[in-house]
Amino acid sequence: MSAALPLYRQTVRDDWIDYNGHLSEAYYVLIFGFATDALMDSAGLDAGYRKRSGCSLYTVEAHVRYLDEVAPHSQLAIRTTVLGVDAKKVRFLHEMYVCEASSGEPAGDAVATEELFTLHVDQGAGRAAALPDAAREYLTGLAGPAPEWAGRGIREV
Repeated sequence: MSAALPLYRQTVRDDWIDYNGHLSEAYYVLIFGFATDALMDSAGLDAGYRKRSGCSLYTVEAHVRYLDEVAPHSQLAIRTTVLGVDAKKVRFLHEMYVCEASSGEPAGDAVATEELFTLHVDQGAGRAAALPDAAREYLTGLAGPAPEWAGRGIREV
């Protein structure tokens, strides 16, 4: 992962805990959404850009893997890796880690992952549009290798 994109960090809130006593599945996706927003902001696709251009990244496919429970008040870190970029598309993934209380650094294996396929959409035209050159170049510079699990679908029982 490139050092150019810092870890996104989030603390688990009490109202995100489900009836089983751990992070509810919807909130894994919410936290990953916040990490996507941070990626967009760092690439210049922030609120100001969206307002000026009428364009935004739209998620057209996502695959979430819930790998371990997350306890209340856990400190989380999300690592984001760009897997590919072209004129109108970006494929990337997030990996969620629980941080060690003493160091605040991610520890152990990922507790969840999300892989996303996104399109840069002109909202007024209602169709995909070319990414700005600067955003495409920045995102391309963040590209890293795909982990072995990337690109997989749901497995049959």
